[in-house]
Amino acid sequence: MSLPKAYASGGDVCRPLPVAGSANRGKAALLLASVPVLLGISLLLGPSGVGLPDTSTSIGQAILSLRFGRFFMGLMVGAALSASGTVFQAILRNPLAEPYVLGVSGGAGLGAALSILVGGSMLGAIGLPATSFLFAVITLMAVYGIASQGGGSPSVYSLILSGVIVSAICSSFIMFLVSTADIAGMHTVVWWMLGNLQPGSMSEQLVSLLIISGAIGVLWILAPALNMLTLGREMAHYQGLNAQAVTMSSLLLATLLAATAVSMGGMIGFVGLIVPHVMRALFGPDHRWLVPASAIGGGSFLVLCDAIARSIMSPIEIPVGVVTALCGGPFFLIILRRKMSHAWIA
Repeated sequence: MSLPKAYASGGDVCRPLPVAGSANRGKAALLLASVPVLLGISLLLGPSGVGLPDTSTSIGQAILSLRFGRFFMGLMVGAALSASGTVFQAILRNPLAEPYVLGVSGGAGLGAALSILVGGSMLGAIGLPATSFLFAVITLMAVYGIASQGGGSPSVYSLILSGVIVSAICSSFIMFLVSTADIAGMHTVVWWMLGNLQPGSMSEQLVSLLIISGAIGVLWILAPALNMLTLGREMAHYQGLNAQAVTMSSLLLATLLAATAVSMGGMIGFVGLIVPHVMRALFGPDHRWLVPASAIGGGSFLVLCDAIARSIMSPIEIPVGVVTALCGGPFFLIILRRKMSHAWIA
C-alpha cells in the first residue's frame, strides 16, 4: 500500500519517508531470529537457578510449563504496550507519549482492580479486558480534556502533567480498593500492580491474543495513514485523508492494546516509550515497518526483562515492572531533556 506523498517529522523540518529496502528486511529477519533465542533464555533462567528444570519430576514439568507461559505472556504484553506507544507518539506527535505516562495504564489498572475485587470474572474471559478498556478510554478522554482547557491542541507538557494528575487520582482509588479488600484480594492486586506475567487461564490468554493480534493487524493496515498524520491533521486532510476518523480509530485501538496488556500483566511502565524509539532508530519512521517491528521488539524486550527479574536476585523474584521502570526512568529523562532543547514538533 503506497502513499502519494508522506513525510516524517524531524526537528523543524519534514523529510520524505525513505523507501524500505533490503536493509530493513535484514534487520527484520534478525529481530525475528532473536525470539527463539529469548525463548531459550527464558526457559533457562528462573528463581531456582540457571538451567532447564528436571522434567522427569512433576515439579520440574510444572516449572517448565510456567516458564513457557511467562514467555508467551511477555511476548503478548510487550507487543501490545510497544505498539500502543508507537501509535500514541504518531497521533499526538509527541516523543514522550506512551500509555503509562499519559495515564491510560492507570485508568486501565483501576478498571482491572475493580474487576478483580468486585467480581468481574463473572463476565468470563472478556470481563477483565473489557473493564480495563472502558476505564482506559475514560481516562484518555479526561487527560485530553484537562490538557485542552486553554483551547486548541494541548502541548506536550500539558499532556504529561494531565496524565500524571489523572494517573495519581486512579492510583489513589486503587489504594482505597486495596485498603478495603480482604487479605487475598489485597495480595493479588498489589502483586499485579507491580507487574506480573504469571499466565492466567487458557481462555483469558486466547481472548487476549485475539484482541492484541487483531488490533496490531488493523494498525498495520492504517500505517500509511499514520505516516500522513505525522505531518499534522491539516496536512493529512489536504492529502485526502479523513484525519478525524483515522485519529479516533487509532487512539481507540492503541487504548485497547494498552488496556488488554494491563489486564494481563498489571502496571508495567515505559515499554511503550523505550521500544518505539529504538525501533524508529533502526527501521526509520515508516509505520509500515515501525508498527510490526515495535510489536516484536516490545515482546522481546519484556521477555528479557522478565528473565532478569526472575534471576537477578535468585531465589527472590522481583516484579518485572520494577525492571522496566529502572530502564525507562532514565530513558524518559533523556528524551525529555532532548525535547526541551530541540523541539520534536512545533
